[in-house]
Amino acid sequence: MSEQPSHRSQAELLPERPPPTSTVGAIGWVRKNLFGGGLNTALTLLSILLLYWSVPPLLDWAFFSADFTGASGSECTAEGACWAWLDQRIDQFLYGFYPQEAYWRVNITIILLFPALAFVMFDGLPYARYGRWYSLLYPVIAAILLVGGIGLEGVTTDKFGGFMLNLVAGLAGIVLSLPIGVLLALGRRSQLPIVRYLSVGFIEFIRGVPLITLLFVAIVILQLFLPPEVSLDQLIRVMIMITLFASAYMAEVIRGGLQAIPRGQYEAAQAMGLGYWQSMRLIILPQALKVSIPGIVNTFIGLFKDTTLVIIIGLFDILGQARLLQTNPEWIGKVDHETFLLAALFFFVICFSISRYSIRLERRLDTNKR
Repeated sequence: MSEQPSHRSQAELLPERPPPTSTVGAIGWVRKNLFGGGLNTALTLLSILLLYWSVPPLLDWAFFSADFTGASGSECTAEGACWAWLDQRIDQFLYGFYPQEAYWRVNITIILLFPALAFVMFDGLPYARYGRWYSLLYPVIAAILLVGGIGLEGVTTDKFGGFMLNLVAGLAGIVLSLPIGVLLALGRRSQLPIVRYLSVGFIEFIRGVPLITLLFVAIVILQLFLPPEVSLDQLIRVMIMITLFASAYMAEVIRGGLQAIPRGQYEAAQAMGLGYWQSMRLIILPQALKVSIPGIVNTFIGLFKDTTLVIIIGLFDILGQARLLQTNPEWIGKVDHETFLLAALFFFVICFSISRYSIRLERRLDTNKR
């Protein structure tokens, strides 16, 4: 008598069944993130109620009951927002006092900024080797376009204003503060007493003084320490102080990343015969910067928003232009909310984009993902 098999053969096993539709896709995401438990469900319903109360009136004010045409605020007679100023003053809002016939130079500078950032932020782009050289040269190209030179008519920096001024000051601070912050972080951990004490003193002094005070120092006091024949442009002074301020905070963020690196990484670099700068460049700093990405991005976002403080020292950035428009006799009392709302939208788009890129970068550099 033949022996009966105690279990079914592989061919007789039931095929895999798809997961329940309620646990995958959009339905699964909604159940997990919006209705996953009593508290989560209550918060979701409360959020829906708040959106129901706030979004329709906001849309009605901003679009359905708004005025979009008119030469002055007196022609805005609807109950909603007055957007007529966009047609009349948007250039001043974006470019400040930059000569109108030279707006194309600002536009080209912004267009050229995108490939300069792309070759630094993304891998796998064609001609990446040459593209990174272009990224290094971009600040020089931008300076020539904006200020003048090589056949272009000169434009003094007191003409800079609007959102253009925020971009110039913010990007300059972001680009320069990271390498300076790295050097300060390494200096604070240096075994050389003079280097360490100077780094600590600079970091603690800058972090202990409000940025607005440093801006006043840049405008009023800095010139006193320079030779009489040397005169720094006002915008250059502001950019220097913003960069130094961000560098001090960046140094502490990077120092935290350096302290998170296990001691074994330093010992492994020494065992491989690498010198100090080689080990830092090839082994330690890449890991420290990866760990520090959230803090670095947070510093970048804070720095970009802090550029609005230049209004205190008489530079008319996007908020300064908004205030000028609000006090204009033709628009007074009509655009108080609209100008600030548009300025907030500009800052939100930039800061949100930086934040989303940092999340993407963290995921790409995550070595623990399966």
